[in-house]
Amino acid sequence: MTTPGLFTSHVPGSSPVHRAPLWLKLAAVLVVGCAAWFARSLAAVLVVTALVVAAAVLARLPVRRLLGSVRALAPVLVLLLGFQWWQSGPAYAVRVVLGIVNAFLAAGVLTATTPVTDLLDGVVRAARPLRRVVDPEVVALTLGIVVRSVPWVAGSFSEVRQSARARGLERSPRAVVVPTVVHVVAYARSTGEALAARGLTDPAGSSGVGGAPGPDRPGSTSPVD
Repeated sequence: MTTPGLFTSHVPGSSPVHRAPLWLKLAAVLVVGCAAWFARSLAAVLVVTALVVAAAVLARLPVRRLLGSVRALAPVLVLLLGFQWWQSGPAYAVRVVLGIVNAFLAAGVLTATTPVTDLLDGVVRAARPLRRVVDPEVVALTLGIVVRSVPWVAGSFSEVRQSARARGLERSPRAVVVPTVVHVVAYARSTGEALAARGLTDPAGSSGVGGAPGPDRPGSTSPVD
């Protein structure tokens, strides 16, 4: 059975981390992410790691979810560690990988302690000053799709890997990568078709891209019809 990660679902609670305002948690995630780039020593990165883990403990998040999140990212981290070790040496490689883990876990703590509706509402409010450039609702929709897709893709990869292991093919990259890519592409197409069925892929007032009928062209229909 696959252990759920931090991005799987919201974990209800009344801890200080749960009650913290969204802007503060977003700022903390940003700081953790920047620390991965600006830290010049392993000790500084380890301090950030301790702070992230302390936030997860303070939020009373299950340890299995922390470990499950890192385990899902482990294959990529191992490849990145080996490449950076070869390119820049062990000290730099460990700092880079640990910095990515910190940012990943910090984002996971944010999503695990914040309801998706609150997160999307916060994004809409933050994007409103830029409404002349981007549509805040579209930004929120995009974020919602990403938040929903990340655990789905991770779960699909885990299921394919377990299936390959049951057939004795766990050492074959093709037996894992190809079915995962097929599942992800099918998921992306079904998501796009669902958005198109709701009229969310053809901006209002567009003349139609690639020959597709726009709202003001013959043969087009309004999303609200």
